[in-house]
Amino acid sequence: MNLELTGEEVAFREEMRKFFTTEFSPELRARAAGFGKLTREDIVAGQQILNAHGLAVPHWPIEWGGKNWTPVQRHIYSEEMQLASVPNPLPFNVSMVGPVIAAFGSQEQKEQFLPATANADIWWCQGFSEPEAGSDLASLKTAAVRDGADYIVNGQKTWTTLAQHAEWIFCLVRTDASAQKRQAGISFLLIDLATPGITVRPIKLIDGSVEVNEVFFDNVRVPAENLVGEENKGWDYAKFLLGNERTGVTRVGFSKTLVATAKEKAREVRVGTGTLLDDPLFAARLAELENDLLALDLTQLRVVASSADGKPNPASSLLKLRGSELQQAATELLMDVAGPDSLPVNTAEIDSPEWAQQAAPRYLNYRKVSIYSGSSEVQRSIIASSILGL
Repeated sequence: MNLELTGEEVAFREEMRKFFTTEFSPELRARAAGFGKLTREDIVAGQQILNAHGLAVPHWPIEWGGKNWTPVQRHIYSEEMQLASVPNPLPFNVSMVGPVIAAFGSQEQKEQFLPATANADIWWCQGFSEPEAGSDLASLKTAAVRDGADYIVNGQKTWTTLAQHAEWIFCLVRTDASAQKRQAGISFLLIDLATPGITVRPIKLIDGSVEVNEVFFDNVRVPAENLVGEENKGWDYAKFLLGNERTGVTRVGFSKTLVATAKEKAREVRVGTGTLLDDPLFAARLAELENDLLALDLTQLRVVASSADGKPNPASSLLKLRGSELQQAATELLMDVAGPDSLPVNTAEIDSPEWAQQAAPRYLNYRKVSIYSGSSEVQRSIIASSILGL
């Protein structure tokens, strides 16, 4: 098949490239590239710039800010955003709860939440995983019992990403404990985190930072009007949400920027009479990674082109699997280039470049990408059954 972009698509790419490289400050893009730490304010400001230009939620329905783009245009938009190191819009808002509310929420919920969600006026977090319900999400136990005009929610969620910044949480809760199938009896609730009875407790990561949290619900009263769709249909909405979450997880553009940075910094590292870039072993490793990224990029274009009819493509599991591996390889490469300078973390007391100090935490953090949105083991099972017919 012809994988070259059409003239219209090339023009669209140039439009996106110009926008991302001119509307966002160099300082913000540098922090997003890993030459500093993005703050909550950075992420909100970035999304609000996108939203002001109608580009925060292009995959939403048009009436709520979406664009009637082709799959290739969506791909170009995401790729150019990553290549320009523009902060990604909050995935909990734009790729998870927003599409669910747009598809299944009441008109009142759409009007209340969708504009604020698109503009990051509300920061959402995802309340799915529990201590004994991670990959086996259907075994979740957090309960919501109807009491007049409210639900009473009790239970615990864990690994709740960036809940320390969030104002609202969208939760899967069990509303029918007697359902014969575990997937049945689950509902989708929107919960204000300022409600009495909610405790958010941080989980400190290996680098000392906090990205994930535990969230506890102790007799939390949630208005029944915050139920999305029908009671006990939450599993259907969760599958819809996860389908949106798994789009764009390949992140080829992001990996390309890491490799480009590694190449640039390798030119500055002295090895013998030359630089690290002259070292044949390093050069071979770099070339192999660049070729792998090129192959993944072409594969992604094939999948994007074949999804034009709106049908899911099981080959997306290949993208998730390989994309995870190459993101991890790219973060490892950059950390190796930083060498001993990567050992100090977030300190001005040791003379080490900020990009190098961010290299090790990013490498450690990106061990997660082969787990979230369907672990590598799950993706291999899908590939075996749906593609290879094993």
